[in-house]
Amino acid sequence: MSSLNLNTGAMAAVDNAQRQAHLQSAKASALSTRQAMEEAKNMAAVEAAAKDFEAVFITEMLRPMFDGIEVDKRFGGGRGEEVFRSMMIDEYGKAVAEAGGIGMADHIKAELLKAQEKSAQ
Repeated sequence: MSSLNLNTGAMAAVDNAQRQAHLQSAKASALSTRQAMEEAKNMAAVEAAAKDFEAVFITEMLRPMFDGIEVDKRFGGGRGEEVFRSMMIDEYGKAVAEAGGIGMADHIKAELLKAQEKSAQ
């Protein structure tokens, strides 16, 4: 009878150890999943910031091209056209950046990630 009690006790101990190991594994998996989600969210934010910066840069490079163009009085003119021209140039910059830009976004992203790594240390 005592060997039966030992076997039952040993089996309970093994079962308890397996449950504890499974629980720790599940906690570690949840933590790594959470960290992966945070890293993915961070990477998306860095990519968006780099692309936005490139769009602003392109917009500022395009703006002088339109400064010399006179407003055609037959098709509008006035303050309204000046405002809408500015918005149009902003959209041109965003469209160029979204279509691949001039290659700045990749370099900006790399520099942002380097700065982030340095601040984490």
